[in-house]
Amino acid sequence: MKRIILSLILSFFIIQCCAQVAGGPTLGSYFVAKEFSKEIALYRAKDFVVKNIFGKTSSVIEFEMDPLAATSSGEVTSLVYNCKELKKEGLILGFFGMNWNDAGVVYQAYAFKDLPAPKAIELMEKIENIIKEKTKYLGEDANSNNIFFSYDDLTFIITMNVYTEIRIFWQGFDASWDGTAFKRTKKRLLKNLTK
Repeated sequence: MKRIILSLILSFFIIQCCAQVAGGPTLGSYFVAKEFSKEIALYRAKDFVVKNIFGKTSSVIEFEMDPLAATSSGEVTSLVYNCKELKKEGLILGFFGMNWNDAGVVYQAYAFKDLPAPKAIELMEKIENIIKEKTKYLGEDANSNNIFFSYDDLTFIITMNVYTEIRIFWQGFDASWDGTAFKRTKKRLLKNLTK
C-alpha cells in the first residue's frame, strides 16, 4: 500500500514538474537541441530587426538577413542583417535557453543582442586577438586557466581544453559559444558586410 501511495505521489510530482516547462517538442523533460535551430532563430530575429532596428514605416523596405552559425548546443545563433535603403547593417546574437521566473516556473527564453557593423567587427577582432595573445596561458593548465573580459553589456569567459570555448553572459543567459561557431561567424560576417 505504501508503494502505491508513493508511486501516485511521485507520478503527480513528475507531471507537475514537466507541466511547468512551456513550449516546443520535448524528449522527457529535456528539450530537443534542434528546437533552437538557425531556421527558428532567423524567423524570430526578423521580427526583432524590423521592430527594434529598422522601425515602423509605411514605405516598402528591402533588407537581407541570413543565419551565420549556430552552436551545437543551440544556445547561441549568429545572424547578419543588411538594409541598404536605411543604411543599417550588423550582427544579431540570438540567445536561447531555459530561464526561471520569480515563481520558479521554468520556461524557454530567447532574446537578441544587436551589434551594428562597426561594433560587430570590433568584437570579432577583439575576441580573436585575445585568444591569440592568451593561447599559451590558456594551454598551460586547461583545467584552471581562464580569461574574461566585458564588451558593451556582454561578459565573456574563454577557456581552452581540447577546443576553445567562449561563454557569454548577457541578461541572465549563460551561453556557450564554441570556437568553431565563432570562427564561422567571423568569416561569414565579414563576407556578408563587404558585399
